[in-house]
Amino acid sequence: MENAVLITIGDEILSGNTVDTNSNFIATELKNIGIKVKQIFTISDEIETIKNTLQKAFELGDLVITTGGLGPTRDDKTKKALAEFFNDEIALDETTFNHLKTYMERRGRADILERNREQAFVPTKSVVFQNNFGTAPCMMMEQNGKLSFSLPGVPYEVKPLIKDQIVPYLQEKFNLNYIHTRIVSVVGIPESILADIIEDWELALPENMTLSYLPVGTRVKLRITASGENEERLKEQTENEIQKLLPLIEKNVIAISEDKIENILSEILTERKLTISTAESCTGGEIAKMITSVSGSSKYFLGGIVPYATEKKIKILGISRETVDQFTVVSEQVAQEMAKGCQKLFDTDISLSTTGVAGPGKGEDGKDIGTVFYTIRIRDQEVTSKLYMPHLERIDFMNFVSQKVIQDLIGLLVNN
Repeated sequence: MENAVLITIGDEILSGNTVDTNSNFIATELKNIGIKVKQIFTISDEIETIKNTLQKAFELGDLVITTGGLGPTRDDKTKKALAEFFNDEIALDETTFNHLKTYMERRGRADILERNREQAFVPTKSVVFQNNFGTAPCMMMEQNGKLSFSLPGVPYEVKPLIKDQIVPYLQEKFNLNYIHTRIVSVVGIPESILADIIEDWELALPENMTLSYLPVGTRVKLRITASGENEERLKEQTENEIQKLLPLIEKNVIAISEDKIENILSEILTERKLTISTAESCTGGEIAKMITSVSGSSKYFLGGIVPYATEKKIKILGISRETVDQFTVVSEQVAQEMAKGCQKLFDTDISLSTTGVAGPGKGEDGKDIGTVFYTIRIRDQEVTSKLYMPHLERIDFMNFVSQKVIQDLIGLLVNN
């Protein structure tokens, strides 16, 4: 079991109305057990299309996973396509029906059981993995030693099915190797120069280890992946290689374990017992959202505000009207006063502020789209920076700036 193919079924994905997050999640979970996703298809909910894509998928991989297209009505095309493809027929599965009945009763919806009864009809050759968070079961079919899993499309149903049932099943059935991954986060070095610096180290990696360069904003994540039969040995081996790497780039490394920038910040703030607050204008609360997405963030994040209007910056944060009149609201001076006012308002060790023009129109003071000033204040020391990114769309701009502010904060904390 080496290669997998994912098939996303549904017109809502093709139309752009719904984002396919399932494929990303499934590919990551499969990668962690040594199965590589070779291709991802997104197709319409049509019987012939589904059958043709299944044929292509089985030519490419040993494992096929479909998501979406499973509904509670008799015209469920995905189930029909599966039955035709595997030369099977659909019939009521009593175990699945009893599971569905219990599921509906627990939620006080026994009155609509008959309406959902069709979801207990499955191909007779299939092995059913019961869905504990929805009404559509997962069906596994086998053909010439290759497996097909058909899942519903709702992400909160897909995740537990994959994580709690399908991945453990695949590990046990195929005795798969352990996969161990570590991330080393590097800042302040362009990817091409970084590759030159660590080239000799990379070429000397053991055969069971691979290195990937993953740029995120101005950070480069070095993902080291090792595979083998002994999990503890893999962890030890990976740690040894990281220790060989660090002397080459140590001044530019901000983390050697966590992946997400907000998790890296969480570790540092928790370890140093520091508190933080935010005052965001052009990022619209995105920095606060990132910080509070981490469990336990209430220990260090005391609060944040989004004083979007200039008058609110003046009234809530105490920004000087003279400063606004002289330098405009999108300026280094206003960013500094915002951070200082925020730090005072929430009484924190650290405060972050942003002021800029996310677009698509120019700011009220005429500043160009993509202009932003941000201040990082640590106790009585502050650093203010400017970015100009007119090429980014509004949401991308807000996300990039938020990532950059947190990254810069981590860099300051690590080097002080």
